[in-house]
Amino acid sequence: MPASQSVAEFRPGAGLLVLGVDTCGPSGSVALARLEMSTAQISGQTAWDIGQSAEILGQVTLAGRTYSATLVAAIAELLTKHEARLADVGAIAVVHGPGSFTGVRVGLSAVKGLAEPGKTPVVVVSRLEVLAAKVGVPSASLDAHRHEVFLRLAGREGGAQQLLAGAEELMEINPAPTRVAVCDDEAATLLESVWQGTELIRSEAPTATDAIRTCVPAILAGEFADLALLDGFYLRRSDAEIFGDPSTAKARHV
Repeated sequence: MPASQSVAEFRPGAGLLVLGVDTCGPSGSVALARLEMSTAQISGQTAWDIGQSAEILGQVTLAGRTYSATLVAAIAELLTKHEARLADVGAIAVVHGPGSFTGVRVGLSAVKGLAEPGKTPVVVVSRLEVLAAKVGVPSASLDAHRHEVFLRLAGREGGAQQLLAGAEELMEINPAPTRVAVCDDEAATLLESVWQGTELIRSEAPTATDAIRTCVPAILAGEFADLALLDGFYLRRSDAEIFGDPSTAKARHV
């Protein structure tokens, strides 16, 4: 199937290949999945639907700090293993942060380079959202280093807020969430020290496979990113920006 096709143009019963990319954590991954597309008539309009979650065809794990050298080769290996070409990929799901500044940029740059020639649709998703969806709770937290956490807080009306927080900021959040998904000891330790009444639900770290599954509704709804505006979701500035600014460096040591 040409990569320039949109989801709405696929024939009923045709499989939609989805590539997943996550380079935001201490280790990364790429995954390939197939969505079996079917159509249903709702109030006279045709709607895309899938009866079950995506069929995961395979996943390749990437060692941390090697993304720039291994990411594209891993994608090529995964496609070749499943007798697919880049032109066969109908959509790409990419995790755009928060996480390693370099990892986020490497992943997004690679996805832009892969998607632009064939106008392949791209869906972006937060790593916090993926972790929350993986566990099945609305709130999630990841280690942000420097005694801080990346935090996703569910809103009362269904929305979600994502922020960077240390112990002081966590104490100001009232009420604290009742359940939070975590996948690393550092985030769990900080949350336990402040929110004694919160249940921490531990999980394996989210992967590209989890990202694809989280993005299925957005793919089917055609909620694609504008590649020209696609950027990382950092939640804080890079080390170069922080430590390269004399006034900021001075303030950190007052």
